[in-house]
Order: sequence, then C-alpha cells, then structure tokens
Amino acid sequence: MSPTTRAYWQIHFCVLLWGFTAILGKVITLPALPLVWWRMGLVVVALALLPRVWRGLRAMPARLVLSYAGVGVLVALHWLTFYGAIKLANASVAATCIALATVFTALVEPKLAGRPFSRRELALGVAVLPGVALVVGGIPDDMRIGVAVGALSALFVAFFGSLNKRLVEQGDALTVTAIELGAGTLALTVLAPAMPLIFPAFAGELFAIPSAHDLGYLLVLSLACTLFPFALSLVALRHMSAFAAQLAVNLEPVYAIMLAIVLLSEQHELSPRFYLGVLVILAAVLVHPLLSRPRGPAHPESLAVSEAKDLSG
Repeated sequence: MSPTTRAYWQIHFCVLLWGFTAILGKVITLPALPLVWWRMGLVVVALALLPRVWRGLRAMPARLVLSYAGVGVLVALHWLTFYGAIKLANASVAATCIALATVFTALVEPKLAGRPFSRRELALGVAVLPGVALVVGGIPDDMRIGVAVGALSALFVAFFGSLNKRLVEQGDALTVTAIELGAGTLALTVLAPAMPLIFPAFAGELFAIPSAHDLGYLLVLSLACTLFPFALSLVALRHMSAFAAQLAVNLEPVYAIMLAIVLLSEQHELSPRFYLGVLVILAAVLVHPLLSRPRGPAHPESLAVSEAKDLSG
C-alpha cells in the first residue's frame, strides 16, 4: 500500500470518529466554552503522561513550539464555534457547515502552505456552495444563527489545516498535538472571563466539575474522538494536501447526520431540502479523487483524499 493510499484510509477513519463529535457535543449538557475546554484539557493531561511527548518537546526549537501554539489557538476557536453552532442549531447543521472549509482552504492554503494556486480546487470548493444553500433553506429560521457560527468555524478550519500542512513534518505527531491542544486550552482559559460579553450563549464555568453523565461523554470525546484522530490526521497530512484532507472531512456531515437520525431523531427538525444539499456536498467530495488521479508520475502531495484538520479536530 502506497503512503498516499494509506493516508486516504487514515483520514477517512479520522472522519468517521469525528462524526461522533457532533453527536457527543449535542448530548453533553455543558455550554460550548467549558465543553471545548474540558475536551482539550483532558487530552493534554493524557499526553503529559507520555515520556515521548516530553522528549519531542525538549528537542523542538522554541520558534517551532510557538508556531504550533498559534495553530492551537485557531483549533480552539474552531471547536468553540463548532460546538456553539451545535448548541444554536443542531449536530447535523453544524457538521454540514464545515463543508464551507473547502472554499476557504482552496483560497488560503496556497499562500500559507507555499504551493501553487489551483483553479480546479477552487471550482470544487465552490461546487459545495449550492449544497450549503440548500441546507440553509432546509432548516427552521431560529437555526440560521447556528449556520453563521458554523461558517466561521469552517474558516478557522481552513487556516489551521493549511498551517499544519506547512509545519506537520517538523515534529512528532503526539508532541505537536500536545502543544496545540495545550495552547488552545490556555487560550480558552484567558478568553473565558470575556466570553459573557462577547457571546453569552457560549459562556460557562470552566472549573466546575461536570456531572457523571457529562464526564463520561467528555472522556469518550477527548480520548477516542480527539486524541487518536487528531494525531493520526497529522500523520496522514504528510502525504496529502490540506485541501484534499479538508474535502474528505466533508464526509463528516454524512456520518454525523446518519448518527443524529439514529441517536437524536434530528430528521424531525430538517426538511428534504436539507438532505438534498448534503447529497450535493457528497457529490463534490466523490468527484475530487477522480479528477485528481495523476496521468503520470506525480508528487504524493498532488494526490488527494479527505477532510481533516490537522487537526483538524
């Protein structure tokens, strides 16, 4: 199996796990800010127990540590707005909004990751817009604010995914994960006192111990749906472009919507137009690998794959 093919499988497995994050964000009763703070903080605590992480941190130049820390702040803002969108709308809507990240990534990755601009990638990114428009038209009016917040979340995805693509080969995946999520946790701690003024719907007490119900789901969210796929997506990103990874992450809404129907009965909140929009987005995802097949020898980075953050988150 080639490195690129392996990266495809790795990133799609990450996307499957990320599909559960929207569901968990809905069933956890915490507001968006403490939810994300606990999610990131629990991962950092787990990684701090690994000697490998500390060895990687000691070997890393200070400038690189600061670069990863800056990316981590963007990751925190992405998750904050993503879970905010879930609370303001629902899991299906928030996950679908992430598809907008393909448009943003097509525009920002060439500059941030130092590769040529691709009109084809921009066209494929724009191709998801009719699907997103159908999604917006297929939801109740009181969920529209959730769409706006979800679009902002997608913008943060584009920036941190592109920056990670540029930096990903310069550090051990687990060490990078620890730095980014540690910086994100610190940033949210600093932001918390101002949150009631900035966006009251996101605010909440950080240091209050969650209920047993929430704590159990937070552990699943942090370890199974964050730590493992976050680190694995960094490994996969070494063999694909950030755009290709992000396009695959557009499958996350499909997984999230199917899970939401089964577990949360969200189909009663959404119209057929919503699901038609999801099909349009899925079509763009499936077309991209076909158009990206090389006709001759090609650099692995030109071969595409899925969604993802990378962290993507």
